[in-house]
Amino acid sequence: MNIETIRSGIMGILSGNPKDEPMHYGEVYGTWSHLSINHGLIAGYQTFINHIGDEDLKKLVQEAIEAMQEENKQVEELLKSNGIGLPPAPPERPVAHLEAIPPGARFSDPEIAAAVSKDVAEGLVAASTMIGQSIREDIAVMYGQFHMAKAQFGAKMLKLNKTKGWLIPPPLQVKSSES
Repeated sequence: MNIETIRSGIMGILSGNPKDEPMHYGEVYGTWSHLSINHGLIAGYQTFINHIGDEDLKKLVQEAIEAMQEENKQVEELLKSNGIGLPPAPPERPVAHLEAIPPGARFSDPEIAAAVSKDVAEGLVAASTMIGQSIREDIAVMYGQFHMAKAQFGAKMLKLNKTKGWLIPPPLQVKSSES
């Protein structure tokens, strides 16, 4: 078999409708991992909601849950249509009242906001990685949409953290007038 025969075979698989193309191992691993991580984050955020006192933060965490649930629907459909088994999902978390959680056992609103902000930053990197490693256009486009939504949500979290005084900046470089 010569190189032209191999190239011709590969181009036959990778041309036409991207949904008819096979997923490569990186796409499979990335999408499966994304789904698994979202399952865990959703359960964690449902627990966070029980601890949140600030209504603005509660709305944003609920928005994050809904966004991840929507991502999960799209990723599940992709994996199912490619014959790939889905990762297990934890059960929904029960609703608790903030007052029923002992003060020493509660997450504070700034702690929750910081955790969600960290998760958004990690999600942006993960989405960018999937865009860069995808050879199927439909997967790259899907992760491009996820990335854009995460960036917009991250901007909302940043504004909330600044508005509430929860953002603790790193040491700032202040130039001295003495040189």
